[in-house]
Amino acid sequence: MNTKYIDLIDQTYHFPSEEFDLVDRQLQFHGIDLMSLVQEYGSPLKFTYLPKISENINRAKGWFETAFAKADYQATYRYCYCTKSSHFKHVLDEALKNDIHIETSSAFDINIVKSLKASGKITKDTYVVCNGFKRDLYIENIADLINSGQHNCIPVIDNLEELPLLQQATEKKFKVGIRIASEEEPKFEFYTSRLGIGYKNIQAFYKNQIEGNDQVELKMLHFFINTGIRDTAYYWNELHKCLKVYIQLKKMCPSLDSLNIGGGFPIKNSLAYEFDYQYMVEEIVSQIKLVCEDSGVEVPHLFTEFGSFTVGESGGAIYKILHQKQQNDREKWSMINSSFITTLPDSWAISKRFILLPLNRWHDEYERVLLGGLTCDSDDYYNSEQNVNAIYLPKYHKDKPLYIGFFNTGAYQESIGGYGGLQHCLIPNPKHVLIERDENGEIQTRIFREQQTSEQMLNILGY
Repeated sequence: MNTKYIDLIDQTYHFPSEEFDLVDRQLQFHGIDLMSLVQEYGSPLKFTYLPKISENINRAKGWFETAFAKADYQATYRYCYCTKSSHFKHVLDEALKNDIHIETSSAFDINIVKSLKASGKITKDTYVVCNGFKRDLYIENIADLINSGQHNCIPVIDNLEELPLLQQATEKKFKVGIRIASEEEPKFEFYTSRLGIGYKNIQAFYKNQIEGNDQVELKMLHFFINTGIRDTAYYWNELHKCLKVYIQLKKMCPSLDSLNIGGGFPIKNSLAYEFDYQYMVEEIVSQIKLVCEDSGVEVPHLFTEFGSFTVGESGGAIYKILHQKQQNDREKWSMINSSFITTLPDSWAISKRFILLPLNRWHDEYERVLLGGLTCDSDDYYNSEQNVNAIYLPKYHKDKPLYIGFFNTGAYQESIGGYGGLQHCLIPNPKHVLIERDENGEIQTRIFREQQTSEQMLNILGY
C-alpha cells in the first residue's frame, strides 16, 4: 500500500516541477538545499530568492515581445513594478536590473523613488506611474519629482479634485493619466471600484479640466480590475469597455497614446496550478489591435504594473513542527514554531493558499493534520491546501523533527504583517535570509535581518 508522503505527491501532482525537486530525499527549491539553509540559519526562517524576480520580469517581457511580433503590433511595451507588493531595497535593486519602470501608490513611495534616483538605479527617463488617492504629501512629493526633471512621471488621476491640486503644487508642464473606475464582478459587495473615475464621467472630465490646459498633457488611460487578468467573460467585457473609452478619448486628444492594463497576473498556489500566460498576453494584444483598427486609431503603447507576479514567487517561509495535539478522534493539530498571523497574514485574513511542502521525511508515512500557530488566537491556523481543506504531511514523531516550507510568499506578507513592528501576541518576525547567485551560478546567502528581539518590541511599546 502506498502510504509514504512521496507516494501521495507522485500520484497527485506532476513532480518534480520547474522549481521543486528531491535530492538525497530532501526538498530543493530552484536548486537550493533547504535543509542546509535551516542547519545554517535555524527556523523559523524567511527567505527571498532574488534571481526569481529577474526571471519573472523577463518571462513577461518575452510574452509581450512574442505577442507584439505575432500581431504585428506597432507600439512599445513597458514593464512597471508595483512597489506596494514589496518595498524592500533588495527587491527594487534586483528588479531594476532589467530595464523596467516604477508604479507607486502613496507619498512615501516617492521617497523611495528619490533614493533610487540618487543612487543611479533609475534615471530621469524612467517612467514613474503614480496611482492611488492623492492628497497633501503625495501631491507635494509628485510635484517635487516633476520639478526635479522626472519628465516621465505620470500621476494617474483618481478623482476629480486631484488635477487642480497638482497644478497648484508645480508650475511645470506635466503628463497625466486617467484611471477608469471598473465595474466589479456580480459577487462583489459593491458595483463599481472606488478607484478611478466612472466610465460616463471621463469625457466630461477631459473637456472640463484637460482640454485647452497648456500645463497638462494627457498620455495614459489606466485600466485594472480587482480579480486580475483571467480568461473570463467578465475580464474581456471590461477590457472592451475600456477600449471603447480609449478610442473615444483618442479621437478627442491626439496626445493620448498609452494604455495601462494594470497588474493581476496570478502566481502559483499549488503544484497543480496551470495558467497559460502566453495565450492571455497574445489575446489581450490581438483584441486591442483589432478594436483600434476597426475604429481607425493607432494602437496604444502598453504598460503593465505587475507586483505579485514580479516578487511573489521569490519568497518562502520555513517552520519546524514543534508538537502535535490530538484534540479529538479526528483532528490533529501540528504546531509550528511561529505564527501565521505574524508571518503569513494573507493565509488567515483572506484565506489565501500558498504552496506547502515538507523539507524532509518524504519517505515516511503521511497523515492529515491542521497547522496551528503559537498565538493564543483561534484564527492563527492554516487549513486551506489544495486537497479540499486538508493538509497532508509526514507523520509527527517527537524524535524525528519535521520542517515545512510555504512557498511563493514574497508579495505583501511583510508589509501587511507590519514588518519590524509590533506583532500579535508579540511573536517576533523571524530571521530573513537573501539568496543570490554569483557570476558562476553558485548560490550565495546572507542575512538581511536577524529575528526580532524583545528589546525592539519593548522600545516600540514605550518600556
